[in-house]
This record gives sequence, structure tokens and C-alpha cells, in this order.
Amino acid sequence: MKGFWQFIRNWTLPLAMMAGVAEYFVFVSLPLSAEVHHVTYEVVTQYVQPLLLFAMLFLSLIKVSPKEMRPHRWQLAVLVVQTLLFVGFSLLAMTMSDEGNKVLCEGAMLCLICPTATASAVVTSKLGGSVSGVVTYLMLCNLMTSLAAPLFFPIIEPSDVSFFDAFFRILGKVFPLLICPMALAWIVRFLIRPLHRWLLQWRDLAFYLWAVSLSLAIAVTVRSIVHTSVSVWYLVGLAVVSGVCCMLQFYIGRRIGAHFGSSECITAGQAFGQKNTVLIIWMGQIFLNPVTSVVGGFYSVWHNTVNAWQLYKVRKNGDKRIEG
Repeated sequence: MKGFWQFIRNWTLPLAMMAGVAEYFVFVSLPLSAEVHHVTYEVVTQYVQPLLLFAMLFLSLIKVSPKEMRPHRWQLAVLVVQTLLFVGFSLLAMTMSDEGNKVLCEGAMLCLICPTATASAVVTSKLGGSVSGVVTYLMLCNLMTSLAAPLFFPIIEPSDVSFFDAFFRILGKVFPLLICPMALAWIVRFLIRPLHRWLLQWRDLAFYLWAVSLSLAIAVTVRSIVHTSVSVWYLVGLAVVSGVCCMLQFYIGRRIGAHFGSSECITAGQAFGQKNTVLIIWMGQIFLNPVTSVVGGFYSVWHNTVNAWQLYKVRKNGDKRIEG
């Protein structure tokens, strides 16, 4: 039995991903009405997943002192590279007349401009990176996304949405799940010290909550792919685009971070490579060609595969950090 639980701990992420696929197909095979399926989907995406993300970030932030959350040079470097890549693909998309190529280019734009995932703090901690560093970048990156996306999205896909409308819609989508867990974590840290000490004992709780959240995210991803009306060629193209963007961002982040130390190598890689894929899907549906939203589902598979591989390497190396 001990070996069984060790196997579960070692392979939590791949098992969570496979569980997510199984969850979807088991659920749709149940003799339930279409209304029940729709309500379940709404509950999972609108309530369960945000609550899990809130809890994960809260449990990560109680370990971080506010004094540690200060900007670093690697954050500025990654932020500049992320912005330039997004602007470059935006300018490229403006020149495209072919609809198919433009969709693929918009998919790349979404993968590049999307801010860091809230759950990145969990895996960064497991890999030996800096939780305070990745959370600080998370704040900066969300602000940058809220400014850059509204500048270019309306030009590429003309609409009646103004810059300020898009700015506040994106800001309202991401910041409540950042500010509220941080405020609560600091209240517990400074005002409810016994609770703070008790929560610190549950070191891996955030990781296992992430596994649950991941299984649900994969189930939602499978649902979106199964129900999409997008042609198979667009699906293949967006899957390739998301994979290339994912590997590129992890690589660039790690190379930039390596200039500032081993801890920053890990932290910068996660900050740049692990994305808020729910936001990718939402931005694609609201601001760009809705077909592009599928790229968020594929990116979810790619970046979690990279995370699973990195955690495997840590175990194989005897819990040593992965160097650049």
C-alpha cells in the first residue's frame, strides 16, 4: 500500500490529466439530460475552478512575506520579451488576408499575451523556485495584458469594444482572483497567527488541490474539443501553434532567468511558460475570432506535460533543482 501511494505522489499530474479525460467520457455516458450537463459545466467553470484557484494561491501566499514581493530584473526582461513577441505577432496578423493563417497567428498572440497561471506558484515551489518571484510577475503580467491586449485586439478583429471597456473587462476577470487571496493570506499571516502556523503544516495541500483543478481543466478541455465545430485542420494547426509557443516561452524564460541564478531560472521559466489557459479561451471568444479559443485547451495540455516532465526530472535528480 505504501508503494501505491508513493506511485500516486510521484505521478500526480499525469494521473490527474488522464483522470480528466476519463471524467468527461464517464460523465457524458451517464443517462442525464442536456440541461444537467450544461448546469454541471457552468458550476465547474464558474464556481469550482475559481474556488480551487483561490485556495491554491492563498495557500502559496501564506508562505510569502510582503517584503519578499519586490520586482527583480529578470521580471522586467521577461515582461519586455513577452510584450515584444505579442506586438510582433499582432503586426503580422494585421498584414494577413488569408483567414486560415490569420487564425493561427491570432492563436499565437493569445498564447503569448496571456498572463501567468495562478497555479504557477504551486509548481514553482515544488521545483525549488521562488514563490514570491512568480507571484510578483503574476501581478505585473496581468497588468501588462490588461494594457496591451485592448490596444491590438480591436485593430485585428474590429468591434465596438473600446480600449477602456476591454481594459476593465480583462482587469475584472483576473485581478479579483489575485488581490483577494493575497489580502486574506496577509490577514491570516499578521492577525490570525495560530491559523497561519497550522496552515503551514499542510505543505503539499496546494499541490493536490492543483491536481484536482487540473483534472477538471482537462475534462473541460476535452469537452471543448469534442463539441467544437472547428475543422480538423484548424485543430491540428492550433495544437501545433500552442505547442511551439509553450516550448518557446518555457525555454526563453529559463534562459533569461539563468543569467540571474538557478532559482530565477526555474521561476522565470514557470512565469513565462505556465499560462492562465481559462483566460486564453475567454479572450479568444470575446475579442478575436472565436475559433482561436481552442488554442487555450491545447496549451493546457502542453504546459502541464512540461510540468509533469520537470517534476519527474526533480525526482530523478534526487530533488535537485533543474538547471537551465
